Amino acid sequence: MTAPAPRAGFVHDLDEATYHSDRNSLSVSGAKVILKAPALFRWQQDHPVYKKVFDAGSAAHKLVLGVGDPIVIVQRSDPKTGEVIGDADDYKSPSAREHADKIRAEHGIPLLRNEYDVVQAMADELSSHRLAMQLLSEGQPEVSAYAPDEPTGVVRRGRFDWLGPTIVTDYKTAVSSEPNAFVRAAVSYGYQMQAGWYLDLAADLGHPAQAFAFIVQEKTAPYLVTVIELPPELVAHGRERNRRALERFRDCTESGRWPGYVPDDQFATPSAPSWATRDEEYAQ
Repeated sequence: MTAPAPRAGFVHDLDEATYHSDRNSLSVSGAKVILKAPALFRWQQDHPVYKKVFDAGSAAHKLVLGVGDPIVIVQRSDPKTGEVIGDADDYKSPSAREHADKIRAEHGIPLLRNEYDVVQAMADELSSHRLAMQLLSEGQPEVSAYAPDEPTGVVRRGRFDWLGPTIVTDYKTAVSSEPNAFVRAAVSYGYQMQAGWYLDLAADLGHPAQAFAFIVQEKTAPYLVTVIELPPELVAHGRERNRRALERFRDCTESGRWPGYVPDDQFATPSAPSWATRDEEYAQ
């Protein structure tokens, strides 16, 4: 059984597995899902999913922030003797897949050699970015936090990538770190909810956070880095969504009912897309 979440406070050195397995509090990642469908949120709690892309992201965080599970290079073995014959070039061989699974089971981050070279190059490039390094020069990495939401009584949780003295920082790898492109991606991924969630969580715990900054780095060479603060109106919209998510989590927890996209006693009444009702003109 999962231990009850702390009612309030910062928690240092809490391992990721324990943090993510907590069912008695709501994270902003969970808030995004519960707004889609409470049933989907509950399913994901009961059936956590691993994705290979998580390894590269975890490794980049490890090299940039200096904390996390160890990175281990995946190796391949001779199929007859089982003897290690070198680094794996891909995951085609059963021995490489088995070694990767073994690394994860032992709480490591499995990477192919070429994948490691990429995240190392990313870390090297980021180390030369003046503002990013300034933000990461003071503070603490991977700090978990819990605080009750007064209107709903729901315990919120968060895991700060970097809890600085006055600026909360989150490190993101992305297809593009061009500011406008990232803002568009932020809307798609709900990063505006994350900014509001973490600023409010820090404030409720007495931390004087004045801003939430994303350190965004591209995943392909030359691994460009940009420090981005989302527009205030977008963060305000994120806070509105956070409020709805907290209320929905409270209502579902109290009722024990976790509906799908629409409650099962209601019709769905979607709006027609704007393009569907436009007259089309055909060339003669």
